[in-house]
Amino acid sequence: MKITSPVYKKIALDIATRIVEGEYKVGEKVYARSSLATQYAVSPETARRAISVLVDLGVVESTKGSGVQITSYEAAVKFLSRFEDSQTLGNLKQEIEYLVNQEITIAENIQDKIRELVDKTERFTANNPFTPFEIKIKANMKFLEKSASEINFWHNTSATIIAIKRGEDLLISPGPYTTFLKNDIVYCIGDENAYSRVNMFLYNG
Repeated sequence: MKITSPVYKKIALDIATRIVEGEYKVGEKVYARSSLATQYAVSPETARRAISVLVDLGVVESTKGSGVQITSYEAAVKFLSRFEDSQTLGNLKQEIEYLVNQEITIAENIQDKIRELVDKTERFTANNPFTPFEIKIKANMKFLEKSASEINFWHNTSATIIAIKRGEDLLISPGPYTTFLKNDIVYCIGDENAYSRVNMFLYNG
């Protein structure tokens, strides 16, 4: 978005710009109001308001029947400087408002995605109450080469063994008599504390 100015102010700015750029000199008579209106293709009232702005700022003098005379180069510079500052401030304000609105939109989108994630997670958890986890059988596992039945695995952990990966083979539902061998990866299911109980039982119990 751009800040726009009234037509009469644009005319005043154009005249001030021509003064600063040296096209019009101090003491020079440049316009009668009627010719100003014709040149800029505006109504006489709009031309009058443009001249009034410059008169109020001390850039020109307007004498009825004598036209418009340039009176101050410095006032023209000051007018342009003030206008540029106001434009800069206005644009900065609009840019900040735009970024704030963007941030609000992004925050709302993030909240929507979080709600969607929570909803899907809750539904997934409801449909999949047991999340499989894995335990690697290392050399220091105290029940090495013993079976789940021998060590009362389920009674001590409340976890169920659903598979054992041994080398390139995956043993599905291995049963209570399959022994634990070094480098086996044992897949179990249980409640949220099952992993800790299994790890404690096999290595730290």
